Order: sequence, then structure tokens, then C-alpha cells
Amino acid sequence: MRSQPRVLGIVLAGGEGKRLWPLTADRAKPAVRFGGTYRLIDFVLSNLVNANYLRLCVLTQYKSHSLDRHITTTWRMSTVLGNYVTPVPAQQRLGPRWFTGSADAIYQSLNLVYDEQPDIVVVFGADHVYRMDARQMVDRHLDSGAGVTVAAIRVPRSEAHQFGVIDAGPDAKIRQFLEKPDDPAGLHDNPNESFASMGNYVFNTDTLVEALKIDAGDEGSVHDMGGSIIPQLVEQGAAFVYDFANNAVPGTTERDRGYWRDVGTLDAYYEAHMDLVAVHPVFNLYNRDWPIITSHPQSPPAKFVEGGSAQESIVSNGVIVSSGTVRHAVLSPGARIEAGAYVEGSVIMDNVRVGKGAVVRNAILDKNVVVPDGAHIGVEPELDRQRYEVSPGGVVVLGKGQHALS
Repeated sequence: MRSQPRVLGIVLAGGEGKRLWPLTADRAKPAVRFGGTYRLIDFVLSNLVNANYLRLCVLTQYKSHSLDRHITTTWRMSTVLGNYVTPVPAQQRLGPRWFTGSADAIYQSLNLVYDEQPDIVVVFGADHVYRMDARQMVDRHLDSGAGVTVAAIRVPRSEAHQFGVIDAGPDAKIRQFLEKPDDPAGLHDNPNESFASMGNYVFNTDTLVEALKIDAGDEGSVHDMGGSIIPQLVEQGAAFVYDFANNAVPGTTERDRGYWRDVGTLDAYYEAHMDLVAVHPVFNLYNRDWPIITSHPQSPPAKFVEGGSAQESIVSNGVIVSSGTVRHAVLSPGARIEAGAYVEGSVIMDNVRVGKGAVVRNAILDKNVVVPDGAHIGVEPELDRQRYEVSPGGVVVLGKGQHALS
């Protein structure tokens, strides 16, 4: 029986998240609220902790205060057992500069690796909504003898040009790693599908350290994990692919098995929320065998008064719906839907107030937004574009603390 390797988890959480603006105007992308009570960072951390990987470093950089606070107050491990989840800001250990890419972020933080002395380093992104048992990927990595294993999800070949695409042989060895290619490679067992990189990697520690040192000395490199480190190791014949379709997470159903969403744009973020509120959700938050973990605010239960109602919606604690109607929506803690208001197909964040008789459709309202009595959002597209941020898919977005116009 093989002994279990010593594993260090590194979560990359330093990106600016420009495509999610204005939700990232005042916070790091992994700190953005999702699904009512969660933050995006909770999904990757839950996956790693459920897999019993309990020594985790979260590399942060931009607007990280709320993210740092969430990690330190929510993700507390047993220090008696030597476990931890810790945010690690850019420390400028190698000079007065920020991280220049995801690979550079790890290179500047190699002291974490040297201190922990792991056999395996698991490097995962912080921006995706999914369930994954990382233990199964690590086991596959050890069996293959690879220097690095890259997690990949099967996507239709016609859509693969949107992703980093992995061309691998029947033996799972990666032959090419191409960023958004015009003509993506098909799979050996299904030419109509391609492997898209999920941004999750398992490294032998010595392989990672050596690759980072070589990359740091390359002045022409963009110092990115997917764009620099993986192609380098592909050339060495040390990179293998892990098919996410083979990952069996306890408690999943046929409907939500293999679910993975990159919520890096406003439309993708919105659509992922709509996945949650279906009668039979595409992604099930209620899996007790593999829970998504977070801290919940100390608020009273949700309340519906004077005929207030919600159908096919997620309603968080502290919400009050007062003779208003909510359909196909996600209401975060402390939201108030007042008399006669109508909310449909929307994401409502913490402490939002939707006033009497107001209408909100196909919208994302960030924390502390106020919609005055009788105001309409998502009803008149041209007027919305003049007043607010509107995504390419037509979702109206109001930033943190914004007051809607009457």
C-alpha cells in the first residue's frame, strides 16, 4: 500500500477580475458573493478541504481586504494538527514589484514550499464553481509518473477556441498546450470534443521549483502557469492530462456530475446563478456528502409577510419579502423586497433594498444597492444602457452601494 504524499495546496487568488466589473470595483474576484451566502473562493477551498488537504496557501494581490478577512474568519483549521488556510499577499521578497503573472506569484512565494517541504504541490485557481475530489487527481498523477498533471474538462470542439486547449494522446501525455487556438484538437475517443484546461495542476515539488526558476530567468516569458510553465513541461514530455469526467465526487447526481463554470464574465456569473434556481438544479448546493463550506452571517431566518412570495428562488437568512413577488432569483442575506415589488431572474446581494412597487428583471444588484419606490430595472433596455452597466447578454448590473434612478 502506497503511503500518502505530503501535499501543499496553493490557490491562485490574485487576479483583478476586470471582466466582472463593477462587482470587482471594490473587492478581489474570489471574494465576490455567489449563491446567496458563499464567496467564489469557498468552492476551491471546500474541494481541497473535503479531499483532506488541510495545508493551504491563498496567494492574493488586488483589493484583497475582504478576501483576507473572509479567509481568516471562516477557514480556521486545527493548529494542533499543523493545518492551516492562510492568505499570502504579495510580499515583494524578490524586489519592489507586484506579481507579474500566476507563475511569478508562486516563484515569489517559494518560501512557502521550502518551509512545508511537500512531496506534491496542488495549484488550483480560485474563480470557478464546481465540485472536484483532488485526491483522485493526485492518485492519477502518482500512477502516471508525470512531473505535472493538468485537469481538463471535455467541451464541444466548436466551442474550444474560447479556452486553453490540451492535445493529448491515448496515454494521456500532453503533446501540445494551445491558448485559444483557431483549430482545436479533437479527442482520440471523440473527435467532436476537445480538452479545455481547468486551471488546476498537480506538480511534483522538484518539477515545479525547477520550472519556475527557468521561467524566472526568461525575459520573454509572460510568467503564467498555463501560458509559460505548462508548455515548458510539455516540451520536456513531463505533462499529462487528467480527465475531469473521471472524477467521482460523493453525493453527486447524474445531472450535476461534471459541472464546472468559469464565472469570469458578468454573463457567465449570471447564468451560473440561474443554474442554481432551477427546480432540478444543474449544480446542487444541497450535497451533504461534499458540502460547500462558508460562514453565515448572524441574522434571523428569512421571513415572508403580507402575502410576499418566492418561487424557484434561493432566499438567504435575514431576507424579508413583504407582499412582493420573487421568481427565479437569488436573494443574499439582509435583502428587503418591499410591498408590491417584483423581482425576476436576478441576483440580489447583501442588504439590497427593492422599494415599493419597483420592478427588477434580469439584473445583478451588488451589496447595499437601493432601488427606490416605483423604479424599473431590466424593463427598458435602451434606458438601462444609458444609466447602468449592461452586459453583452443584456444583464443590468448595479455596483456596490449604487442608488438606482427612478
